[in-house]
Amino acid sequence: MQRLLETIELTRAETEVGRVLQICNACRYCEGFCAVFPAMTRRIAFERGDIHFLANLCHQCGACLHACQYAPPHEFAVNVPQAMAATRLETYQRYAWPAPLGALYRRSGLTLSLALALAFSLILLMALQGGQGLWRAPNGGNFYAVFSHGTLVSLFGAVSAWALLALTLGIVRFWREGWREISAGSPRPEPGKPGPGLAPVGEAAVQALSLRYLDGGHGEGCHDADDRPTHWRRRWHHLTFWGFMLCFAATTVATVLHYGFGRPAPYPVTSLPVLLGIAGGIGLVVGPLGLAWVARRTDPRQSDPRQRALDRGFLALLFLTSVTGLALLGFRDTSAMTLLLVAHLGVVLALFATLPYGKFAHAPFRMAALLRHALERRLPDRLRLAGD
Repeated sequence: MQRLLETIELTRAETEVGRVLQICNACRYCEGFCAVFPAMTRRIAFERGDIHFLANLCHQCGACLHACQYAPPHEFAVNVPQAMAATRLETYQRYAWPAPLGALYRRSGLTLSLALALAFSLILLMALQGGQGLWRAPNGGNFYAVFSHGTLVSLFGAVSAWALLALTLGIVRFWREGWREISAGSPRPEPGKPGPGLAPVGEAAVQALSLRYLDGGHGEGCHDADDRPTHWRRRWHHLTFWGFMLCFAATTVATVLHYGFGRPAPYPVTSLPVLLGIAGGIGLVVGPLGLAWVARRTDPRQSDPRQRALDRGFLALLFLTSVTGLALLGFRDTSAMTLLLVAHLGVVLALFATLPYGKFAHAPFRMAALLRHALERRLPDRLRLAGD
């Protein structure tokens, strides 16, 4: 019975999104600001699936808040970014898999992230090759002399597979509940017209990779602190994302060298895996620091206070991953190598384990929302009514 009520009754945050969007739909001053408002105008009523879709389509640039004539202290108290942020947090929890772990979205702050990294480091300490201590003689930076290749593959393979499975199932649940036409198969174009093909996928990918909607609606940037938009939030996001991707590329190239060419680590500093890792590590140091700086300056009305712990935990793990990785590279030929390796791997494992239940989840949810928006734009131009 409780589950049935949850599917019928909207939460307080969802109700607030529906309320402010009804006002925005009558005003439409911000219609050209971002993807949210054109998608909104296709509806005259907002069910839960619509609310979750629009909340994850919002990039929280703050442009609509600073332009709105009905924003607080007006009696209408229209605050689209804050209402959307509160609902996004609920979508992360609602669609998390397994469901009980969705509660981590409300608790996974800095303390939990560091505790998990410490726990994985302790597990790795118990798996040291031959039971040798932390301060051991250097062995040319050979990590496999500290942990066997099989141990690392088994541990990281299990954690990565779990994270990928949990993320995939969460996104599938979000997608299926959000749009009945898609869950039933594919959107239906107008009679006599071909289907959308892969064009919506390409459009959504370009918008996601370029952070298209972090431009504040008019290409001027996000409102980080006041009415003066800047591009700093977009730049820090780019550094963080591409830093992460370069680190992933470094791991991929190393895997190809290991299995495809029989060349296991360690690799020289001038090798492609190491150069990619250095560039990615720098991005993951500078990017998270910049995002933390922007978060401190941003008008608190633009966000949900409950997300702060979530943001800090994720940024801390990204930052510590890069710092310990760069330190490991710099001191891999010293007796500190084993200690640094244990710390780095512990942080990386904690990062992977929390991907489906931390701030990282906003990336696939937003990508799914952008894809749905690209598909909707190719459907017949009609209003979506409640229950339609």
